Amino acid sequence: MTTTLARRHRVTPFDDLLVDPEIARAFDQLPETVSLNSLGYDRWGFHPQAARVYFSLAHRIYKYFRPNIVGIDNIPEGRVLIVPNHSGQLPIDGLIVAVACLLELHPPRMVRAMAERWFPTLPWVNIAFSRSGVVVGDPINCKNLLEADNAILVFPEGARGSGKIFQKRYQLQDFGRGFMRLALQTNTPIVPVGVVGGEESIISIANFKPLAKALGFPYVPVPALLPLLGPLAFLPLPVRFHVRFGKPIRFEGKFDDEDDVIQEKVNVVTDAVDALTKEGRAERKSWFK
Repeated sequence: MTTTLARRHRVTPFDDLLVDPEIARAFDQLPETVSLNSLGYDRWGFHPQAARVYFSLAHRIYKYFRPNIVGIDNIPEGRVLIVPNHSGQLPIDGLIVAVACLLELHPPRMVRAMAERWFPTLPWVNIAFSRSGVVVGDPINCKNLLEADNAILVFPEGARGSGKIFQKRYQLQDFGRGFMRLALQTNTPIVPVGVVGGEESIISIANFKPLAKALGFPYVPVPALLPLLGPLAFLPLPVRFHVRFGKPIRFEGKFDDEDDVIQEKVNVVTDAVDALTKEGRAERKSWFK
């Protein structure tokens, strides 16, 4: 019988008050794919007990955006790289994909998201991310998690994608090649994903580069409604997200091949993500439907 996270690390009565019942049921069905120490942490800081609380908060955000999820059954069992476009100034797209995999996929999957290297510098956020399974996007971390048959969420556009201004919405930025080398090295299928809605959630008209540099951030968005609404301009609009999961793609070849050979494979994924994004935009009726 498969050992589950729930059986090894039950929530406390206090935490139980904060945990959404749907999240609790999903966690009860999760198989254990990483080793936990006696305190309930894995080597990257993931803690199933704390993750239930953070995912319950994420579920509330998820419902705020009323996502329309299509094709999530395309995610196969075992190791997989989930590769969406990136947008929205805040990592809302990653949150929605992760919650969808936990609640909409049967059986549920716990997604391990790869984050930018600067996220550990953010107070509170770094703890919340780590306890919820987010990992610094290092190739060694990703390889180890894939070899343990995890589902990995990676945004090859990085901050270039999430920090786009509104005038460049849905224009895919160059995908890095690292995810493809890892897929080849670990024989991992790639599921392309098109996310629509993030570009309209926080409309940024500029990047405040001097402030970003001073804070050590990759960008600081300037919302369209600033200064009219003051700090409220940074709150996401209640747009509806549309998320489309494509068929898994498998690649063959050497993981340490020449860059131009790897880039040809990356271009296949880029085109698939772009097509899914265009389908989502064509089918939605408005930003809010």
